[in-house]
Amino acid sequence: MKERVRELKAARRGADGESEVLAKIAGMQLSDRVLAERLHALIQAAAPSLSPKTWYGMPAYARNGHVICFFQDAKKFKTRYATLGFSDQARLDDGPMWPTAFALKQWTAAVEAEIVALVKKAVS
Repeated sequence: MKERVRELKAARRGADGESEVLAKIAGMQLSDRVLAERLHALIQAAAPSLSPKTWYGMPAYARNGHVICFFQDAKKFKTRYATLGFSDQARLDDGPMWPTAFALKQWTAAVEAEIVALVKKAVS
């Protein structure tokens, strides 16, 4: 919560979201950093309408100030895998139930294609 308060204060001062996200990514352990760097580049290419920002200390991507998706590194939450998550603002609705978070352990061409499809659907 302390990070969120700091983020809100920084936003009021006009802090650069891109710089904040890149700093968070740079501070991650190597395996998470590699995933986060690739994800950052992919989201910027697949959904240029999303703006990078930090959200509760995590890299996130927002439209009109509302977070659409975010990356949780494994170390931050002491888990065995990183997570790509989507907020309720993402347009992933598919019937009465759908996933909003995905474990991310390794980057492959198939993983990249799936993430591109998810991000594009989320912002559609």
